[in-house]
Amino acid sequence: MRMDRRIFFAGLRHAVFGGRLSEGQVAGIEAVLTRFSARGWSDPRWLAYMLATAHHETGGTMQAVRETFAADDDEAVARLERAFRAGKLPTVTTPYWRRDAAGRSYYGRGLVQITHRENYARMSRVVGHDLVAEPDLALRLDVAATILVVGMTEGLFSGARLADYFVGIKADWQGARNIVNGRDRAVKIAAKAQIFDAAIRVALVV
Repeated sequence: MRMDRRIFFAGLRHAVFGGRLSEGQVAGIEAVLTRFSARGWSDPRWLAYMLATAHHETGGTMQAVRETFAADDDEAVARLERAFRAGKLPTVTTPYWRRDAAGRSYYGRGLVQITHRENYARMSRVVGHDLVAEPDLALRLDVAATILVVGMTEGLFSGARLADYFVGIKADWQGARNIVNGRDRAVKIAAKAQIFDAAIRVALVV
C-alpha cells in the first residue's frame, strides 16, 4: 500500500490547515509518515488517528513541543507549578515537572506528551536514546515521531492501543482517545482524525 503524498498534502492543506501548510507542519507530518511506513502499513485509520493526536497535542504545529508550549525548561516548570498551586491541575497528584537532584524535569514533551520519569525510561528503550538523562531528546522530531507511532501502536501510554479501536469494520474514533488521555477532547480529535482519514484514502495508490 502506497500513498501519493502530493494528493495527500493538497487535501490536508485546505481541510485541516486553513489553506496553508508551513515547512514545519510538512516536516512533522513527513516524520510520522516515515516512521509509520517503516513499521509496515496496516490500517490507514491508525495513521489518521496518530496525525490527529499530534495535531491536537502540538496546537496544530505538528512539531515536537514542550508542555504549556513553553520556550524552555524553566518556563515550562514555572507555568506548571503556578497552575498546580492555583488548583488548575485537579487530576495531578504527583507534580512530575519538579526537578530531580540532577536538575532534570520530566514534564510533557513531543508530538504526544510523555510525562513522569518512568515513562521517559520506558520510551528510552523504544527510541534507543537515554531520555532519562537527556529528556529534551524527546523534542527531536524523529524521536518524537517514533514515540508517537510505537506508543500508540503497542499501547505504551495507557495500555490501550490502536488495534483496540480500529480493526475490521470497527472504528471507534472517540474511544480511541483512551490510548493517550482518557476522554479528554475526544469528540474534537475524533472529528479531526476522520478528516485526516479521508485525505489518506483519496491519496492511496493500490
